[in-house]
Amino acid sequence: MSIVGMKHIYAIGCLTVCLALLPAHAEEKQAPKAWTDPKAAGAEDPDFLIQGEYRDKTMGAQVVALGDGNFDVYILEGGLPGAGWEPGKSRTVVKGLRKEESAETDGLTVALKEGYLTLKTPGGTLQKLSRIQRESPTLDAKPAEGAVVLFDGTNADEWENGKVVDGLLQATNVTSKRVFSDYRLHLEFRTPYMPAARGQGRGNSGIYHSGRWETQILDSFGLEGRENETGGIYSVAKPRLNMCLPPLAWQTYDVDFTAAKFDAEGKRTAWPRITVRLNGVTVHEDLELTKDNTGSAPISKPLTSPEGPIFLQNHSNPVAFRNIWIDPGK
Repeated sequence: MSIVGMKHIYAIGCLTVCLALLPAHAEEKQAPKAWTDPKAAGAEDPDFLIQGEYRDKTMGAQVVALGDGNFDVYILEGGLPGAGWEPGKSRTVVKGLRKEESAETDGLTVALKEGYLTLKTPGGTLQKLSRIQRESPTLDAKPAEGAVVLFDGTNADEWENGKVVDGLLQATNVTSKRVFSDYRLHLEFRTPYMPAARGQGRGNSGIYHSGRWETQILDSFGLEGRENETGGIYSVAKPRLNMCLPPLAWQTYDVDFTAAKFDAEGKRTAWPRITVRLNGVTVHEDLELTKDNTGSAPISKPLTSPEGPIFLQNHSNPVAFRNIWIDPGK
């Protein structure tokens, strides 16, 4: 055998030994499981039937599933957001509570049972909060007279890059073919159930007005209510309160948008303004949008026109939409 051949065999042998000494490759990290159907979620994960909203006459609670039987619980003085609890009232947080177990925090003993939650005060008073399911009062709202129906479940003809699955429009970076200036928008959305996901990886999407300013979509149920959570205007303003419902509940955005104004020479004379109602509750009122765009807006060039499209963001989470209509004559 030639010297060259021997060197070749030696090199292969060294490579084989080196590979054998390397640690086994870790399994590729899988994306957190996302349920898009409530029936399937309830059948496959018992935590789904525990997470949600609870209340009695004087208190409310939000129970957030974190996977593997763990929950964060938010105890709200006066009731639930938009129904008794408002900013300024107490909000007590219980981290990592498990079903059939109890925890004590701020003088309260909290226990999570099947279908209800109990609170025991230091004085021994016991309160039982039952699990409920709220619906937005504007759910299934009919299009206003003269409105443009952008999606009614039958097709995605009004959208570029539209995809319909089981009668629902998917969050696939879809852009309305029409452009609008002043309008009233009604839109219904549903975030997936992703108990193992956290933060911006949990039910993320967004609605961009004029392709520029984002009203955020996120499974932010139970959280503080920041500008990058549902109800927030990304990078601009947090909502007045967090009206986000639990994952897989249908939720509504009702938005009044007043476009930017320009003079005869094309110079902007006024920024756009926006009023946002999330699940029927006003979370922004006549807010001025004093920048050209927000977040990862599809239109990033300087603002030179009052018109623009509606854009529904793909953020790698299976968020779905239905019943979308827009009234340009608001």
